[in-house]
Amino acid sequence: MITLLDYGAGNVRSVINAVESLGETVRIACTREDILAAERLIFPGVGAFGNMMRILGERGFVAPLRAYLAADRPFLGICLGLQALFDGSEEAPGARGLGFISGTVKRFHTDLSVPHIGWNGFNVKQPSAIFNGLAGDEKVYFVHSYHVDTDDPSVVLTTTDYGYPFVSAIQKGRVVATQFHPEKSGETGLRILGNFIRPGVAPCLPPRVSTQTRLAKRIIACLDVRSNDRGDLVVTKGDQYDVREAGDVRNLGKPVDLAGRYYREGADEITFLNITGFRDFPLEDMPMMAVLKQTSRHVFVPLTIGGGIRDYTDTDGRTYTALEVAAGYFRSGADKISIGSDAVYIVEAYLKTGMRTGASAIEAIARVYGNQAVVISVDPRRVYVPSPDAAQGHPVIETEIPGPSGERYCWYQCTVKGGREGRDVDAVTLARVCETLGAGEILLNCIDRDGTRAGFDIELINAVKAAVTIPVIASSGAGSAAHFHEVFTRTGAESALAAGIFHREEVPIGEVKRYLRGKVEIRG
Repeated sequence: MITLLDYGAGNVRSVINAVESLGETVRIACTREDILAAERLIFPGVGAFGNMMRILGERGFVAPLRAYLAADRPFLGICLGLQALFDGSEEAPGARGLGFISGTVKRFHTDLSVPHIGWNGFNVKQPSAIFNGLAGDEKVYFVHSYHVDTDDPSVVLTTTDYGYPFVSAIQKGRVVATQFHPEKSGETGLRILGNFIRPGVAPCLPPRVSTQTRLAKRIIACLDVRSNDRGDLVVTKGDQYDVREAGDVRNLGKPVDLAGRYYREGADEITFLNITGFRDFPLEDMPMMAVLKQTSRHVFVPLTIGGGIRDYTDTDGRTYTALEVAAGYFRSGADKISIGSDAVYIVEAYLKTGMRTGASAIEAIARVYGNQAVVISVDPRRVYVPSPDAAQGHPVIETEIPGPSGERYCWYQCTVKGGREGRDVDAVTLARVCETLGAGEILLNCIDRDGTRAGFDIELINAVKAAVTIPVIASSGAGSAAHFHEVFTRTGAESALAAGIFHREEVPIGEVKRYLRGKVEIRG
């Protein structure tokens, strides 16, 4: 029996599913007595440090956690579950941690994008049971803006490099904690969890012990999900956002089945974009919730969900906040949420006043779940102009792709409503403001390239990447494995979205990874 500490924030379903897939049962710790009675305790902290410690205090969990740790009983902390072991965090000045290990949690200070998102390795510093069966050169999944810092080298289990070495796992007696997410690290993560769960696993060093690690470029499989005319949820694909073929919605398969297939082929993340019109509000859209729950039982890489994450008032007059909608998705198995058209409206409101309200969906969700949980999906299109002055203040690029009348300049107009309506906001400004409001990642869907298989819009990606310090996901236009090599070598994008080319069976994910191997850093 494994006891899991669920304090009510973020996606713990994936941890439960991972443990159950290994043949164990999970009991949720609801009281202080449940913590003290645990045989093996897993603490998957998710979200923001201050909010986590506040909830732990309100529920009376701090004292039993400290007692459990002091007794040197089997404990596995994950992400914030690692950070909670320390004295405090720069993320929440004044909020006290559990103080089990001396040190503080510090924000990354690096020229690289923050948050640190993706698959990276680990440099082993001492033997541990969790390394049993590992080769030592595996990559595991990270998503965080803060890392722990301690002066006690005896507790450092692994380090990882991201601009500089940081502590990525600790071990003190039978207490182990990782900054990375084993439940989202595929077969490697399942093995680490299995080593913790099984009693009597001997400590060991892996055969290969690295001295430096590198972040991998991510290939993200994207599934556009909507109801067809018969009411069935299907994966579809648009051509310049038109998803119909011969009068019906293109049906490329069932969402859960395709997600499982892409996971087996090596996808580093799975994204569901829910493009169905909602009957009332997203929490009534139970089929999509079911898709997340079923997928998370068998897919152990990060899951992102987009579509309808905003404030709603139902037909009975009850208002549901975007935070409540996001919480429903997180509890169903999502790790990140993606905000599309509503991000444009939020930015428009911000530009009118230049003031943060704290009430927007971006701010509210980032405050509770951390900025790494918020992805902004931008749907821009080119607007050609004869000169920079004609762009009416929008950032302009001098393009290598002339316009229909030979124009050498363009700006990128944001659109809403599935690309049907343009707004007076450009992609560069939107990305900057969304980062200011707390977003952790930008997904760029170039309408001009959607369905063309002509390659990514390199100029758009470079323009946005130069404007923000958070990671950027390239999307739209890929038609060959070579296009992924091009986007990773000609831009600073950390990841690229694979959508139509895989649905159409032209370039499987495995083939893309084989092509990239040895050319850029990848997982697998």
